[in-house]
Amino acid sequence: MAAGNHSSVTEFILAGLTEHPGLQLPLFLLFLGIYVVTVMGNLGMITLIGLSSHLHTPMYYFLCSLSFIDLCQFTVITLKMLVSFVTERNTISYPACMSQFFFFLVFVISKSHMLVVMAYDRYVAICNPLLYNVTMSYQLCSCMVVGVYIMGLTGATAHTGCMLRVLFCKADVINHYLCDLFPLLELSCSTTYINEVVVLCFSAFDTLTPILTILSSYIFIISSILHIRPTEGRSKAFSTCSSHISAVTIFYGSAAFMHLQPSSVSSMEQGKVSSVFYTIIVPMLNPLIYSLRNNYI
Repeated sequence: MAAGNHSSVTEFILAGLTEHPGLQLPLFLLFLGIYVVTVMGNLGMITLIGLSSHLHTPMYYFLCSLSFIDLCQFTVITLKMLVSFVTERNTISYPACMSQFFFFLVFVISKSHMLVVMAYDRYVAICNPLLYNVTMSYQLCSCMVVGVYIMGLTGATAHTGCMLRVLFCKADVINHYLCDLFPLLELSCSTTYINEVVVLCFSAFDTLTPILTILSSYIFIISSILHIRPTEGRSKAFSTCSSHISAVTIFYGSAAFMHLQPSSVSSMEQGKVSSVFYTIIVPMLNPLIYSLRNNYI
């Protein structure tokens, strides 16, 4: 198979969210507002957690890491999108496209596993509260966060390495607002069998496995909560999980809708809409969902 650097395509054209010129300015203002809110929200979250010594607990440590991932993922995508709304021809070079693809996957995959880590933290806090401080030690928390980034780098490297081997010569218009997996594969004029196998394997590991792990954690959590007799105790226990459940539902729901479909039947228009949720909306909502006013155990 020809290497990617032998591809006849040296740059791509990003189709963006819409082809209607009249919507470009309203969309620019909308996403600029979202950008400001997201940056301020996540940076504010990181700053507050870093400066408040009483928030130096495992839950807030993971929340700080999640805000960092959200901020990086959001920046990788949104800055180019904002430029696309004010330029007549929205182009991106082949190296820049592959770079955006790589870093986008790093942070998306890392976020998927970070949500698992946060679910485990809630499991220990509710099911084994007396051993929480011993179990969730600083060393374990640090190892889990490092492991999250290692899994993100591993998955992104595998996908990007396969993508670099794809020959692009059909067309240069990506029907998306970013260099994402399936829109790029649709432009291939070489076999994408290896890419599809890698997608299937890593989708199972980076999406299905985390979902099953989180579901298993909440089965044990709900079982433990039901054994709490005082109603106020149950309400408090449920409240510590509500934010995480909301974030998990939005993120995995939109991501699974887009990525767990065969490329032959997946609609790119549906893909663009669903990807807006987990690439742009979720990073904006997470600082609100994970309000610092919540009383974690």
